[in-house]
Amino acid sequence: MHTVELYECAKQFAGTLGYDVREENLGGVGGGACEVAGRKCLFIDVTLSAGEQLDQVLHGLGRDPRIYVTAVPEALRSRLFPPRRAAA
Repeated sequence: MHTVELYECAKQFAGTLGYDVREENLGGVGGGACEVAGRKCLFIDVTLSAGEQLDQVLHGLGRDPRIYVTAVPEALRSRLFPPRRAAA
């Protein structure tokens, strides 16, 4: 799946978790998940590349414990739950 498709999938998944996904011009200086007036928001900086925007969404979702008890789309699993390395 291409980066733009993954980004769209991640935004849709954020919506299913109750996030209000907002794409804003933040000048490359911010973005991420927060709570505003009791609502979960995910701000995405439209001045960034698609890959960076995807990273913003995944970073915000990765901090939400509900991803461990919610059906995560297959395309996002390896990005939200990277394989762990064995201790040497």
